[in-house]
Amino acid sequence: MALTKRIIPCLDIKDGQTVKGINFEQLTFMGDPVALAHYYSECGADELVFLDITATTEKRKTFLQLVRRIARDVRIPFSVGGGIGSVADVYSLLHAGADKVSVNSAAVKRPGLLTELAKEFGSQCTLLAIDARAVGDKTIVCINGGRVSTDLVVTDWGRMAGDMGAGELLLTSIDHDGTKNGFAIELTRSVAEAVGIPVIASGGAGGMSDFADILTSGKADAALAASIFHNREVEIADLKTFLKANNINVRI
Repeated sequence: MALTKRIIPCLDIKDGQTVKGINFEQLTFMGDPVALAHYYSECGADELVFLDITATTEKRKTFLQLVRRIARDVRIPFSVGGGIGSVADVYSLLHAGADKVSVNSAAVKRPGLLTELAKEFGSQCTLLAIDARAVGDKTIVCINGGRVSTDLVVTDWGRMAGDMGAGELLLTSIDHDGTKNGFAIELTRSVAEAVGIPVIASGGAGGMSDFADILTSGKADAALAASIFHNREVEIADLKTFLKANNINVRI
């Protein structure tokens, strides 16, 4: 039997509130993260992802308090990312109730961090987030909330990260983010074929067929979305019924 595909809502957190943008810009308020987390926990989401998109040392304490509140209120696994740069940071977040952590910029700057985290907490707890942008004929890795471009090619970095201990990739296409024009199918497929670990696709969901496309043609193991779930444009229960009807194995 084929592995179950996952549907994952994402909550981008800024100053303790849920926000959403387009191409990582034009942020708008989307609601209270604890209330949204509770809703998703009850309505059939498989996991949740929380990203502190403006994480700084000063805001870490506030975010830890939020993680504790979420952990008390949800019954599905959730991942937390933003500003994580050390084993100590991960200890704090896991102790607060997170199930996994997502690292991005810090891993690009110091790839050994992935090995350290995998050794200390296990690969299943170590998720690498990749923010990708097309530049010419290449798709490169961006860091610092998408504001800084690197010389890393996405497929190369994904393969390297898997070898160093990442257990899963969260691949976000900045070019597709918030556009509702569909996921980056070719990019996701190329990464999924290049790495030996699960890939979560993010960026561009606009309707139910987009999820079917990315989970089949895009070869993603999971699909992540934000605004269409927050705005109730697509209900997760309806989405899963649709996917099941299209012979995609999901947990109902």
